[in-house]
Amino acid sequence: MTREAPGSRASDLSTLFHRLNNQLGVILANAELLEARGPDPETKARAGQIVAGAVEAITTARAIRAASDGPPAPAGSDRSVE
Repeated sequence: MTREAPGSRASDLSTLFHRLNNQLGVILANAELLEARGPDPETKARAGQIVAGAVEAITTARAIRAASDGPPAPAGSDRSVE
């Protein structure tokens, strides 16, 4: 992976994608926990929708990153975040 100069557009985008992935990771982890331990079926179902949305958002962020010629997204399962 090539390092970008600090303050460059590529560096700024890389930082934004890193922050976005961190935020999505927190959302995903908490939704998965609620899905597994929710107090009732309705809560678990809604948590499952949040999980699906977070996974889709991660996939979209990776596609945008790839299209913007940023560094490639790390390999891993659909539910993993950097």
